[in-house]
Amino acid sequence: MTIIGLVGSVFSPFYAAARKRGPADPLAHCSMNVALYGPARDAWSFTERGGTDVRRYGTALVIGTSSMEWQDDTLVVRFEEETAPLPGRVSGTVRIHPLAIVHESFVLDTHGRHRWAPIAPIARAEVDIRRPEGTRWTGMAYVDSNFGSEPLEDGFTGWNWSRATTRRRTVVTYDSVRRDGTRDLIQHSFGADGRSEPLEPLALARAPRTLWGMERPVRVDPGTSPRVVRTLEDTPFYARSQLSGRYLGEHAHGVHEALSLDRFRTRVVQFMLPYRMRRVSP
Repeated sequence: MTIIGLVGSVFSPFYAAARKRGPADPLAHCSMNVALYGPARDAWSFTERGGTDVRRYGTALVIGTSSMEWQDDTLVVRFEEETAPLPGRVSGTVRIHPLAIVHESFVLDTHGRHRWAPIAPIARAEVDIRRPEGTRWTGMAYVDSNFGSEPLEDGFTGWNWSRATTRRRTVVTYDSVRRDGTRDLIQHSFGADGRSEPLEPLALARAPRTLWGMERPVRVDPGTSPRVVRTLEDTPFYARSQLSGRYLGEHAHGVHEALSLDRFRTRVVQFMLPYRMRRVSP
């Protein structure tokens, strides 16, 4: 499962349209994106809200009927959302227990307008899903944050990101292409004690393209190849995949994301986006 709290929803066509008219308030375009992937069925929710439906506190973010809140050392996520494009409900609670907190962030662009913070690269999750089907499980989790002062498509043409967890460490790669044509590659490993260190360059391998033709460059140990376990999201501008490969000499499972912001900003993609998300006015 993937849960993303967005303040100023970067992939919102409504937010993009508002910015074209002039300065736009990011708090008027917030979403709690919840994606569940099961063996028999998936569930996807992406509802945009604003105004009185959004509340921010020192340790919590509330968007409509969903919230993220730090309770001591635990991040508690509660969600109650409607699915799209087919109507339905997703609801549940996830308690994320970080093994350690990372207190650093990485600049992604030339001007320092975009940053990435790996908050809890190794964590344990307790998941309680009530809808669409009641189920509970525990497993590994990962928490990070991206934030910036300009639209993503103004700063980048796209990027590829991946993270994989070995027995002792989480390996994260962030390969971004800036709008000015320069590239930046972050390759870091994070331990359960919170310490991080840059890695020797991993080898560039290419997983098969998605059905929408999205490329999936993946960084793995030299002389090895990744394997796509499952394509979780396949859209014209974005792909999320479950991968396996070798990292630091170990076999590991992970997640890969490919994003094309050149595709995202096209008129046809902007026209298609409202079919995967909803807009609710307070």
